[in-house]
Amino acid sequence: MSCIPAPYARRLLLATFLGAALAPASRAGDVVIYRCTDASGALTLQNAPCPKGMKQEQRTLQGVNTVPMAAANSASPPTTAQMQPATPTRPATQEPAPAAPAAAADAPRLPPPVLFQCTTYDKDTYVTEDSEPASRCVALRTTGLDGNPQGGAGQACEVVRDTCARVPDGALCDAWKKRRDETEVAWRFARRENVDRNRAEYERVARILSESDCGE
Repeated sequence: MSCIPAPYARRLLLATFLGAALAPASRAGDVVIYRCTDASGALTLQNAPCPKGMKQEQRTLQGVNTVPMAAANSASPPTTAQMQPATPTRPATQEPAPAAPAAAADAPRLPPPVLFQCTTYDKDTYVTEDSEPASRCVALRTTGLDGNPQGGAGQACEVVRDTCARVPDGALCDAWKKRRDETEVAWRFARRENVDRNRAEYERVARILSESDCGE
């Protein structure tokens, strides 16, 4: 025999009814519940007759026709995606960079630009890229009115142009090397205010020579 206090009476009735409803049999047996009240008014519910001296109320719960319920957690058929095995993914690999095109063969070097060899009035020679001969003012001796050179007054000069000729193609490389050497001397022995300008000219001439078919 089991006794249940009054606060749990309703829960017991509900649980008993549900238990009978969920039973797998087609017809559950009747369930008898005894409601017992003692002298102090305390209420208990039990499945056996009340003890002597207690007020007893008897209730019979009829069984309920039930149908067995399908399992709630029956496994559903696997979907197509679940049936197919997962395809292993290949690790991402970096595609190799395309090979750089082979360096083009060096273009044939060309002859250097033309040069001119010039001679000054005093027989000095030099090479230049300018086809126009340079002009110079050559000082003249002056004399006095009496013809005395010591008594001359003032200054005078005569404009003289250098004589220039185009350097033959066969001698062009040697002429450019001479031109390079001249510009190097002019740079290394220049006045301070002319150093940067003369150095830039030397580097330009040296680059022309090295990039031509005269390159060393």
